[in-house]
Amino acid sequence: MLLLKIFLVPFFLAVISLAGKRMGPSFAGWLAGLPVVVGPILFLLALEQGAPFAAASAVFTLATVSTVIAFGLGYAWAARSAGWGLAFLAGLTAWLIAACVVGAISFTLTSAAAAALAAILIGPHLFPPLANITARAPLPWSELLLRMFAGGVLTFLVTHFSQSLGTTWAGIAALAPVLTPVLTVFVHRRSGGDHAIALLKGLVRGLAALAAFCAVVASQLASLGISTTFVLAILVALCVQGLTYYLGSRSR
Repeated sequence: MLLLKIFLVPFFLAVISLAGKRMGPSFAGWLAGLPVVVGPILFLLALEQGAPFAAASAVFTLATVSTVIAFGLGYAWAARSAGWGLAFLAGLTAWLIAACVVGAISFTLTSAAAAALAAILIGPHLFPPLANITARAPLPWSELLLRMFAGGVLTFLVTHFSQSLGTTWAGIAALAPVLTPVLTVFVHRRSGGDHAIALLKGLVRGLAALAAFCAVVASQLASLGISTTFVLAILVALCVQGLTYYLGSRSR
């Protein structure tokens, strides 16, 4: 269990980073929308805390999709004129405010899904204007390993402390800024604010897959059991991810 916590998320972080090196920051952001952090955390919660706890947490994770977009917006607007440090603080502040709002609301599965859908549809229109990015940034192995280390440490801390948070904040903590800030900050440091903004804007499109994953876990975990539910959730997320890629390629 400990090995899963420490190594799974860094592995996905490496895959996304290498994909971004080849395909660009928008593609990396879109790929980061897959539940590569949320999935392992909710799965561990189901194993350690039980299916009802994980299902209830998944409802708030679904509602918390809007807080990820809030982080992206705060970071993106700050990145137009500030370095990665101030941009990260702006994004983190936006996330904290949005997380407190989400934590104060008693969400049902329906209302959480509605909040996530609204955020995904509206979010892309709120980002600052961005020129087309064609250059591909280099990715030294030392930086890739540093990204993996940072992602592993942050994920371990979130999963470790989520046990004492209760279902509401455990669900919110599942989407705490972990993978997204690691990717964004490193991209910003190496390639500039425009690349970071492109990554964050691409992330919004990819979050549809994460939202679908959480909706399946929240709605089916009690009846289907842990293994079947998570396999089904992964399949649904992949289908939604494929659909968003198809729609995005048609719009270009």
